[in-house]
Amino acid sequence: MSDSLKQARRHRGRKAASRGAVAEARAAAVLEEAGWTVRARRLRTVAGEIDIIAEKDGLLAFVEVKARPALADAAAALSPRQRARLLRAAEIVLADHPDWGRHGVRFDVIVVDAAGSVRRIANAFREE
Repeated sequence: MSDSLKQARRHRGRKAASRGAVAEARAAAVLEEAGWTVRARRLRTVAGEIDIIAEKDGLLAFVEVKARPALADAAAALSPRQRARLLRAAEIVLADHPDWGRHGVRFDVIVVDAAGSVRRIANAFREE
């Protein structure tokens, strides 16, 4: 691969990471405005990273944030592989924090479009 292609690839990666960080900050703000306590952001585990962990009234939400030009594109962006990674990471977090999620756990997806509009999909998927 040529140096110019490598540079272009790195540039796209940095832009995507920046868009993701902005979307995650927006998603965390929306959760907090709705009364959720953000317990962690960008929490890394050996199974992978969890974008946001939030709790409200004992209900713990593991949140995957997707940023895409359109909300519909973002909603379809969570692959089966990503769901499996999120489930494994959640198991690790719950083992480390048994006091979190006393009234249940769910997996949400928050999608953010290019204009900053946010849509939350509560209970987006369940452990099979």
